[in-house]
Amino acid sequence: MTYAFRRPLAGAALLLALGGTGVLAADDVVRIGASISTTGQGAALGIPEKNTLDVVPKEIAGLKLEIIPLDDAGDPTVATTNARRLATEDKVDVLIGSAVTPATLAVANVAAEVQVPHFALSPIPFQPGKEKWSFAMPQPVSLMAKGIYEDMLKRKVKRVALIGFSDSWGDLWVKEFKANGEPLGLSMVADERYARADTSVAGQTLKLLAQKPDAVLVAASGTAAALPVIALRERGYKGPIYQTHGAVTRDFIRIAGKAAEGVIFTSGPVVAAAEQPEASPTKAPGMAYTKAYEAKFGEGTVTQFGAHMYDVFQLLERVLPVALKTARPGTPEFRAALRDALESEKELKASQGVYNYTPTNHYGVDDRARILITVKDGRWVLVE
Repeated sequence: MTYAFRRPLAGAALLLALGGTGVLAADDVVRIGASISTTGQGAALGIPEKNTLDVVPKEIAGLKLEIIPLDDAGDPTVATTNARRLATEDKVDVLIGSAVTPATLAVANVAAEVQVPHFALSPIPFQPGKEKWSFAMPQPVSLMAKGIYEDMLKRKVKRVALIGFSDSWGDLWVKEFKANGEPLGLSMVADERYARADTSVAGQTLKLLAQKPDAVLVAASGTAAALPVIALRERGYKGPIYQTHGAVTRDFIRIAGKAAEGVIFTSGPVVAAAEQPEASPTKAPGMAYTKAYEAKFGEGTVTQFGAHMYDVFQLLERVLPVALKTARPGTPEFRAALRDALESEKELKASQGVYNYTPTNHYGVDDRARILITVKDGRWVLVE
């Protein structure tokens, strides 16, 4: 299926005055470029993100949306090339991507340079001077880690061994633990790393176990997050294992098998949309996404990664009409107006949280964007 929608609006007479200087012309279109990891180690995250493009709106506020997806295979160099092509050749008004943190940082760098609003689909550390144009859809690591720490304290955990990716995702979690976990009385007794493409973590696992930790925290994502869990269980470790929201995929359960049972994950709420209270602001959008996605791709296929892509368009439904009051699509003025609208509109409800971006906070979510889940009999259930 192609995601390009280049057909102009029917009828040259369709000119809508929208206030201010903004006028919607018959040939106006919002171009949206996405760099997504549909191959490589991030494919378990990127494939549902690309699939979600089949169920998002194709028109907002009278504007046709032209969506241009490119694969970056999780490679920051390819992601940089994709973002530059989308910004300079396709002249997109919005950039989206990527599925993994290193590639997302690459897209963010380009977005800051070319001044195009960017929706990050994986958590990123905002870099001083480059954060103005990027808005994170996933929850910040500090928010998600808070749920893990609270559960650890309930279980009287003191000594924590960490094993994570040897890249910016692993670094994020080590930094977070030292900043917010240690003040709570938790101590990191080991910090072991592995590459996303590694096929064994036997050596790292033995080092972790030698420290006799009360719990293990795995700072990884996608299917590669299953590797330490399998290794730990094979070596008889029976203590609690915690995973980040980067590991919440059905493929994790499939690959880890019985070793996945009882593993505790911090997660966005969409994976348990049906179990949320009726009053939850994330329930209705979560159920809508689940219904649309599963109708096309099968029961139980929804992931929070695809939901981040869906939520981009939930936010665009709110902010595109606001930006249109100022300028027409395809112009620097429109892109700036879109960025400003993201910072000024409040209580933007989506499947993974309620967003309230500000000029100093481009994560914008609160505790409503987090749940704790575990695996029981091969399916996700809420941690009680």
